[in-house]
Amino acid sequence: MATALTAAQAGLIGCEHCGLLVQPASTAEPGHCPRCGSELESRRRRSIERTWALVIAATICYIPANLLPVLGTTTLGSTEYDTIMGGVIFLYTSGSWPLALIVLIASVMVPLGKLVALSYLLISVQRRSPGGNRERTRLYRMVEFIGRWSMLDVFVDTFTVALVQLDPLMSVRPGAGVMFFAAVVVLTMIAAATFDPRLIWDAGAEQEL
Repeated sequence: MATALTAAQAGLIGCEHCGLLVQPASTAEPGHCPRCGSELESRRRRSIERTWALVIAATICYIPANLLPVLGTTTLGSTEYDTIMGGVIFLYTSGSWPLALIVLIASVMVPLGKLVALSYLLISVQRRSPGGNRERTRLYRMVEFIGRWSMLDVFVDTFTVALVQLDPLMSVRPGAGVMFFAAVVVLTMIAAATFDPRLIWDAGAEQEL
């Protein structure tokens, strides 16, 4: 059974902006895409090292993002602080379980899932795992797509702080956890953009040679 060639094996480079397969001018200087004019790169430089650095930094920020309060509510002089999980529990016990589920998925499970997925992709590329290239590529596309939705908790906090300002009776302030949570989201989004999915297919192509 004949095995389909990858673009790299065929001597072609795919434009990362418009997807056009192009014959590079040379190996050292591939040139520019004739369709959109973007600079061509056979592979992103130091993609694995940069992605690992971003994933590790995001993992470090993930811990205080969940332990530190994300919201502080002051009512008649007394202040209460809530973490992400504290907010989820409050919403659930107050009967708003659909909203609690949305916040839990978007603010806890999605960032953690992205960190696990990116780590898996990096390890599989470094180990030259030959199988499941299509599944791993789909996983990467999913991580890249859902990245923006994990900012839900930050959006809710910002909206609440802007809406509830009734000094001196009541006021709402963002907590330190919001900064770490935003850092996790931004770092994972950059990590997904830094990772080169073409490395997934390179490992499989090397196994076939």
